[in-house]
Amino acid sequence: MRILKKIFSKSRSLEDGIFFDAIEKILGFTPKDIHHYKKAFTHRSSNRMSSEGKPINYERLEFLGDAMLSSVIAAHLFNKAPDGDEGYLTKMRSKIVSREHLNELGKDLNLIKFIESKVPVNHFGENIHGNIFESLVGAIYLDRGYEYCEKFIQKRVIIPYVDISKLEGKVISYKSLVIEWCQKEKKIFHYDIFEDNGIDGERLFGVKLSIDNKVIAKARATSKKKAEEKASQRAYFAFQEKMDKK
Repeated sequence: MRILKKIFSKSRSLEDGIFFDAIEKILGFTPKDIHHYKKAFTHRSSNRMSSEGKPINYERLEFLGDAMLSSVIAAHLFNKAPDGDEGYLTKMRSKIVSREHLNELGKDLNLIKFIESKVPVNHFGENIHGNIFESLVGAIYLDRGYEYCEKFIQKRVIIPYVDISKLEGKVISYKSLVIEWCQKEKKIFHYDIFEDNGIDGERLFGVKLSIDNKVIAKARATSKKKAEEKASQRAYFAFQEKMDKK
């Protein structure tokens, strides 16, 4: 493997050699084809094209990586939670591969520093971190196959982050909890959304969550989705005792 690395370093630019070393440290093994990993960090704004005229970016790898993550995590949960039914296993997998968690994984590895883009890094949303983590997993699968992909996910996701007992109590969507509870208790709920310019001209969205025609919680955030989630979290804490009852 060291011979492969030396050959690569001599046949490529210094920049590619540095990239090779950095990726090798993250992976914990030597890549065979570094081009998969270069592609994993290529944003569509770079407008790169193959010799066949096809776009070169990480989006297809992101799709593949998402599938690989789900597969490996599903197998792990199947083995570690033998009493869990389909619904339980699905919820647990969703908590592990939630967008929030994938973003954290991407940030922990500082993957954003590798991205090739014509868009300034500070213009990207939070999800860029999770997207390129998934594309990296996809690149590993293409480069070294399922076994190496599984080992990487075990090392970087399952061993440091997956504690089934802690995950059972983790909430990934307060809005889903509120809606599920309202439907179960046959309560009428709705989110009323309005716009607000907020501070220093920053656009904010305000949300009022009503249950049985009574306003239960209000929240503001920079997107409708975030405002709804924040209002739902406040509603959850207001009704936590009732919602947590089996």
